[in-house]
Amino acid sequence: MRQLRCVAGLRCARARAAIVVARRLLDTAVVVGACLVLARAAPGLAEEPTPDLAAPEMESVYDPYRGMDPNGRIPRIDKSLYVDRPERWRYIPEGRIKPGNPFQRFLVSSFLVPLFFQSADVGTGFGAAVTDIDFRNQRRREFLGGFFSYTTEGQQSYVARWRRWLRHMDVPGGGVLQEERTFVRAGGGYRKTLTRRFFGIGPSTQERQETSYTDEVAFLDLGLSRSLAGRLDDFVLELGVQGEMHWLDRGRVGGVNGEIDVDPALDPNNPLAPSTFTLYNEANRVGLGWVGVGLRWDTRDSQRNPYRGTAIGAAVDAALAQSRGRVGARYTIYADQVFPVPPLLHDGGTEDEENPPTDGLAFHLETQLSSGSLPFFARPTLGGDRLLRGYIAGRWRDDAAWAAATEYRFWVIPRGFKVWRHIRVERIGAALFYEVGGVAEDGVGFFHERVRQSYGVSGRVTIERAAIFRADLGFSEEGLNFSAGFGLAF
Repeated sequence: MRQLRCVAGLRCARARAAIVVARRLLDTAVVVGACLVLARAAPGLAEEPTPDLAAPEMESVYDPYRGMDPNGRIPRIDKSLYVDRPERWRYIPEGRIKPGNPFQRFLVSSFLVPLFFQSADVGTGFGAAVTDIDFRNQRRREFLGGFFSYTTEGQQSYVARWRRWLRHMDVPGGGVLQEERTFVRAGGGYRKTLTRRFFGIGPSTQERQETSYTDEVAFLDLGLSRSLAGRLDDFVLELGVQGEMHWLDRGRVGGVNGEIDVDPALDPNNPLAPSTFTLYNEANRVGLGWVGVGLRWDTRDSQRNPYRGTAIGAAVDAALAQSRGRVGARYTIYADQVFPVPPLLHDGGTEDEENPPTDGLAFHLETQLSSGSLPFFARPTLGGDRLLRGYIAGRWRDDAAWAAATEYRFWVIPRGFKVWRHIRVERIGAALFYEVGGVAEDGVGFFHERVRQSYGVSGRVTIERAAIFRADLGFSEEGLNFSAGFGLAF
């Protein structure tokens, strides 16, 4: 019986799987290294020369308002003196570049957010998010974050993320300029998630068909994002590789009749149980080696918190290396449009301000298709914290998915407030959102399958423009869903 399999045998099997993953991750690292070398050598991708601007002489006493007003307003500087396309560059005043170690820079450029949560499914959990947006004191050129959590029932997550911006320069008199579109990144970690929900494949699955599984995954990813040069500088190229290994096990979701499991023998009354167990069995102990390529035309004024502009792009993520010799891919086409609108609860700032509070109306359209052979958890999905936020994560899943969304984003407290000494919240805002979407067996099925709807309200808090925390409360025909995280949904 599966429940009685030998522990020593399981450890040996996982050790062999870990060796396979290590080999695949080594291969992916070599590929990314080649991508980075080519990116530097290619004529259209070479890094822009950084002007010979000396770093400003640091004052003996740190001034948290150097380059800023006491209320948090940042006066605009003339970026065109230093860079072409100044609208692409973000100005960070000297007051946001505090010297010292992470403890001395706490809540200015280093952060510790404690986590505490409790759920019948996963137990009582504790953790922390530790981030340093001025890692190694590179004047805000590098980011390093660690995210850790553990629960009394055994759910675990240990993840690290690193990023380095390639177009970055000091400004005479203080502060730096940073172009958000061009960077290298790396990440990796281990997660054991006890409550992955699964309702089956297709647009007609019912809530009562809910099953669950435990997903244990180890992963490593590397990537590059880069604006093209010359007349093509509105285009952004993205390259990435990722290796991951999954081990699946029984789920921990409690229901009316007790624990539900993907094993049909434990849930004989579920009409989808046999096919669900087949999907689960095919996806268990699977290693995946992904290669991703994306290209978009992007005129937005920010990559992480835009107030205006357009982005239209396409991406391919191909699982070219799978432990069972299969090949599959996901294809994504998307478009974003953001318009500034008259302010609702503030005056909109001033023209000589670097980052004035700006209300906006944002639209998003996305289509995903898949081909070949992919584990069920890697197929296009809707629900969660990005699209159709009124449904729980993974609620809708098939070989094709589409979604359209709109948000009305507005600032409630446009200037923020001082928490203590030099520690400030930049501003607080909210958004109203409405989304539609659906899944189907293929793209043709979109035209005759049912359209699902979701709507809700979102709260936003920023420490600065690029650092935004979001909490969403979404509603749908299946009830309420809450999600939270860093960054915008689109």
